[in-house]
Amino acid sequence: QLETLEQDEQECLELTPHPTEKKMHVVSHQHGMTVTKTLQEGEAEPQCQSFCYSRAKLQGLLLEGASLLLLRLLARRQTMPPDLVFPAMDTEGDLCTTSY
Repeated sequence: QLETLEQDEQECLELTPHPTEKKMHVVSHQHGMTVTKTLQEGEAEPQCQSFCYSRAKLQGLLLEGASLLLLRLLARRQTMPPDLVFPAMDTEGDLCTTSY
């Protein structure tokens, strides 16, 4: 039973003349999960977007940290169940699926 309570991601592109920084903060709460995305390009004001997912939509969600832990456990056991598929979140914070 893996559950992500909070996760931060940060990506920086050092492209001149406009470096770009993208951050995503995910936090779990009693009603589901809130995702906050921030994008800053160069000296412009950061653009922030926040949205929520309900618990029903997140059933079985496997975020990056939990996914890495699961992969380590499967490697240690040297076994891989067939057709292992989980709901996941892509780099934009949208729900998708991931398979192993």
